[in-house]
Amino acid sequence: MDSTERTTTAAPQALGELTRLFLRLGFTAFGGPAAHIAMMKDEVVTRRRWMTDAEFLDLLGATNLIPGPNSTEMAIHIGLRQGGWRGLLLAGCCFILPAVLIVSAFAWAYRRFGSLPAVAGLLYAVKPVIIAVVIQAIWGLVKPAMKTRFLMGLGVAALVLSILGMDEVLLLFGAGVLAGILRWAMPPADTPRPAAYGVLGLVLIAAAMVVLPTALTHFWSVASSGGDTGHSVPFDLAPLFLYFLKVGSVLYGSGYVLLAFLQDGLVTQWHWLTEAQLLDATAVGQVTPGPVFTTATFIGYVLGGPWAALAATLGIFLPSFVFVAVSGPLVPRLRRSPLAGAFLDGVNVAALALMMAVTWQLARASLVDAVTVGLAVVSAVLLVRYRVNSSWLILVSALLGILASMIGWPAS
Repeated sequence: MDSTERTTTAAPQALGELTRLFLRLGFTAFGGPAAHIAMMKDEVVTRRRWMTDAEFLDLLGATNLIPGPNSTEMAIHIGLRQGGWRGLLLAGCCFILPAVLIVSAFAWAYRRFGSLPAVAGLLYAVKPVIIAVVIQAIWGLVKPAMKTRFLMGLGVAALVLSILGMDEVLLLFGAGVLAGILRWAMPPADTPRPAAYGVLGLVLIAAAMVVLPTALTHFWSVASSGGDTGHSVPFDLAPLFLYFLKVGSVLYGSGYVLLAFLQDGLVTQWHWLTEAQLLDATAVGQVTPGPVFTTATFIGYVLGGPWAALAATLGIFLPSFVFVAVSGPLVPRLRRSPLAGAFLDGVNVAALALMMAVTWQLARASLVDAVTVGLAVVSAVLLVRYRVNSSWLILVSALLGILASMIGWPAS
């Protein structure tokens, strides 16, 4: 059965396996998008062989081209590929739901007691394991991504530019356009040169995708605030839903970009949250398993209870399902076109470079002493030599971290 057939039909057994897999990942996938994607690769490429490294990399590249939470969109892409539209809904919802429940419990306790539980021990133990998981995934993706010397050089350049702080969207589309132009200018000896208008089309598409988030952000800002950016807005479920729908529709980048969006909208413009509440919400999104965007769930619950949490959650995740449903079927077609395939190759190496840059930053913050370095090394050995499932490895380290917090170690 080819990939086109897989997106239109799915046996109940396949849907059941998708459900079980993404529910488990939803409960155990700590560490942010890079770690989530690494765990998904381990499950769907290495263990289940649902796709090859190259096919997984194409989905990763496609995910990075659209706004929204990358790891959630990867889950939705995998679900669409394996189970059609039912798989799309099941994989996405099952990955999101555990995090929503956990974050809602945190938010309930926060409203009742006014503070967050200590999580220093959990993070101390989990982060080194996450480093090992992500490095294992990156290692497996390097060969299918960097197929030529040009792509190797492009990947190195993208890594350097990412570390220096270049905008992620410009980096992705710039790498894709460069790879497309080279494919047009220097085609392989046994293939004809693609039409010149194809290169022009790639440039125009890239420019549109860079400009579109800015235009949508301006439109949503005016529409959702009525053009008033200096006075508070009365809290209600409708503007809350629309605000997070805007964020899910236009946001590229990391949790830090999400923090900037929320700071500008909910603290500065609408005065619904204090800065301390926003930082607490962001911390909960970072330390709980599953998508970081469940920060919206926490904010909604704090502002208006369960119904507001549901409105915020639906708003921020709904665009991802739409974007993947529209773009997912295009990925195989892109790969069949020489020029579009070259564009996708460039995007893929840039996406991998972004993943490497995030891992480097996380490693600098996580490997702080001999214990954390030892945890990372032992985890790497267990993953590579003994094929231990990454989900369970992270879950065990999280439990050990929680126990460490209960006895007051590490000292804060």
